[in-house]
Amino acid sequence: MSTPPRIIHIAAALLIGPDGRTLLVRKRGTEAFMQPGGKIEAHEQPVRALARELEEELNLFIDPAQTAYLGQFSAPAANEPGFIVQAELFLLSIDSDVHPAAEIEEVRWIDPATDGHLTLAPLTRDVILPFYRASLTTIA
Repeated sequence: MSTPPRIIHIAAALLIGPDGRTLLVRKRGTEAFMQPGGKIEAHEQPVRALARELEEELNLFIDPAQTAYLGQFSAPAANEPGFIVQAELFLLSIDSDVHPAAEIEEVRWIDPATDGHLTLAPLTRDVILPFYRASLTTIA
């Protein structure tokens, strides 16, 4: 009998810059780039968790009212074998500089139609970027 997957609940952002590129982050000591965000603490609303994480990781202060909830998405965790990451995903357009802080070692802006020639976390590579690309084709 198999054990059910262990779930990591996170809030994540699909951050879009003025030029249409999306921001990805890489945590210190890891290879995969992923959406910015982080774990949702007990009794914390996902959008509040996102605001807290963006402030901690990127020195980015957001108004939660400016986010658009896109839904819940899941994929195998990039850095925790045997875990599934379950993300509450929010769309947010920004026009400000971001700088890596806390556990974030590197930030990259990429064209969402590509992988940016980066190693991507499964959630970003297999779920979020394809979802965003599909939404762009239905809008255009």
